[in-house]
Amino acid sequence: MWTNWAKTASCTPKRVLHPAGADEISAAVTSGGRVRVRGSGHSFNDIAVAPETAIDLDRWTGIVRADTETGLVTVRSGTPLHVLNADLHRLGLAMPNLGDIDAQTVAGALSTSTHGTGAKLGVLATAIESLELVLADGSIATCSRSERPDLFDAARVGLGALGVISTVTLRCVPSFVLHAWEGPGRLDAVLEQFDDLCAVEDHVEFHWFTHSDRVILKRNNRIGEPARPLSKLRQTWEYEVMENAAFGAVCKVAKTFPRHTRRLNELCGALISERSYSDYSHNVFVTPRRVRFTETEFSIPRESLLDVIAELRAVANKMGDRDALIVPCEVRVAQADDIWLSTANGRDTAYISMHQALGMPYKAFFDAYARIAASVGGRPHWGKMHDLTATELRPLYPHFDDFLRVRDEVDPGRTFGNAYLERVLGA
Repeated sequence: MWTNWAKTASCTPKRVLHPAGADEISAAVTSGGRVRVRGSGHSFNDIAVAPETAIDLDRWTGIVRADTETGLVTVRSGTPLHVLNADLHRLGLAMPNLGDIDAQTVAGALSTSTHGTGAKLGVLATAIESLELVLADGSIATCSRSERPDLFDAARVGLGALGVISTVTLRCVPSFVLHAWEGPGRLDAVLEQFDDLCAVEDHVEFHWFTHSDRVILKRNNRIGEPARPLSKLRQTWEYEVMENAAFGAVCKVAKTFPRHTRRLNELCGALISERSYSDYSHNVFVTPRRVRFTETEFSIPRESLLDVIAELRAVANKMGDRDALIVPCEVRVAQADDIWLSTANGRDTAYISMHQALGMPYKAFFDAYARIAASVGGRPHWGKMHDLTATELRPLYPHFDDFLRVRDEVDPGRTFGNAYLERVLGA
């Protein structure tokens, strides 16, 4: 049996294949039945469920070639982000931006519109220069802005619906150091200055303790100075002891005694202290996540952020103890892009992620958030929890039907289909 990271989806595939090359991937795709690539499984819904043939690309990893002058790097699709980050760093290169988790494979992160934060930076898929795909008939297709551009526009965020990504060429940047400042704040004050912060900070986000007005504000900026990271002792204390072991214990208390969840959520916010350091980008962007949780996220127009937060505050105040959230809410931003199924397609975007510790009730709050997001045209993260169907998603994406047209061309028999894709793209 296979289970995703959040333990919200599982399946027992008829077979699991571990190809170690494009030819072997092609043979796996054409071996009969429906095929899904399951990546690292770091998802919150059933996007990676493979009831028939599961392809695991754990033998198809690493950098194929890298040009340190142009920054163009071709990497095998099964490479986990944490491996890619380390390999790039050894070459003096880095991804332009990253999210705060690096467990995903390159293909999985790109295909679901995974993102970091930065008003002048796009989702991770905006770094793609070209893709090599194994199509349903076993043929290998290369696409870029100049070669099969429609396939390129669709496959950059392709949900695994068009083929198996074999390799991807990314435009990377010279490795850089970020100065990181993280500290406590109050929600109203942060919201009042949020647009100004987004305009002047390279990367800004905040984590809101939903049943209080307390937040953790994070500001990361590129500097031309040597890295001065936290000491190993403080890293262990801050991340492993406080943010993982201690917070995990708090979640267990909340799960056992739900009537205390609100107070515990507020208490966690009150205990936040300030820290300032500098380190190479991948060490700043990524945070260890040992405490498992469920998550939903919607991308909304940047200009709707204040209204949506106000409605979420009202929901949080009315929510009963049983449905209170122990894990803070995360708010990030991204620049508009032209990728057909990118959650930032055509509009500057704010992302609001709602979390709940594994095993605790989440549906009431998540459903309320989904209704609020829908009122402003919110688009769900493709790899996180949501209930939207193709009928509801079509109006949210100007190129939705273009994507379906390309899918019909390259996979008319739905070789790469599963129940999730039937729901979000239609049968």
